[in-house]
Amino acid sequence: MKTIYHAANTRGDADHGWLKSKHSFSFANYYDPERMGFGALRVINDDYIMGGQGFGKHSHRDMEIITLPLSGKLSHGDSLGNQGIIKSGEIQVMSAGTGIMHSEMNGDAEQPVQLLQIWVESNKSNVAPRYQQIALDQLMQPNQFNQILSPDPDDAGVWIHQQAWFSLGRFEQGISKNYPLHGENQGVYIFVIAGEVSVNNTTLHHRDGLAVWDTPNVTLDILQDAEILLMEVPMQS
Repeated sequence: MKTIYHAANTRGDADHGWLKSKHSFSFANYYDPERMGFGALRVINDDYIMGGQGFGKHSHRDMEIITLPLSGKLSHGDSLGNQGIIKSGEIQVMSAGTGIMHSEMNGDAEQPVQLLQIWVESNKSNVAPRYQQIALDQLMQPNQFNQILSPDPDDAGVWIHQQAWFSLGRFEQGISKNYPLHGENQGVYIFVIAGEVSVNNTTLHHRDGLAVWDTPNVTLDILQDAEILLMEVPMQS
């Protein structure tokens, strides 16, 4: 097993007043040649957007973009005609493909919204842009890794154009859980949304990350009640 530990306080930092963001990998004005991504996983942005503020219309191509609100609500609009609100407890995905324009604004005039936005490199170029949004409540079982994203449109959660599987789990202290990877070329990035967990003798706290590869499985020991996001991706996209 190979691992790389990313402490929360070593992430890139951006403060634009209305937007406070932490970057697990190089993004925008934050550049670290040692943090250019993990396999097909390119971006993990931990965003905090003030009430009434947000990102105006901007474009993307050939990227799978996943948004996971952690608190509050986000107003979305795009060039495909989609318009609506994404709330905590939901997940949204866009396949940018040949090109998509979208905007992301705080859906509340006063209360902040906090979210994770994650980019995964697509395994296909120039696909037709697409949008998908679902609620996660029916997928979530306690003390389990609950699949919320996969490559299969007929499988649980949303789907993307990549051999990637995301799982979200909420665990009680004292639980030990094994996660099997989907193949030899796969790696998994463990992101602790909240709580404390031990992996391969490394203790992870709130917003810490651990990249794991060259192993068929990984075991997580829950040291404090925790919410954990696993992002499994191919190491060669």
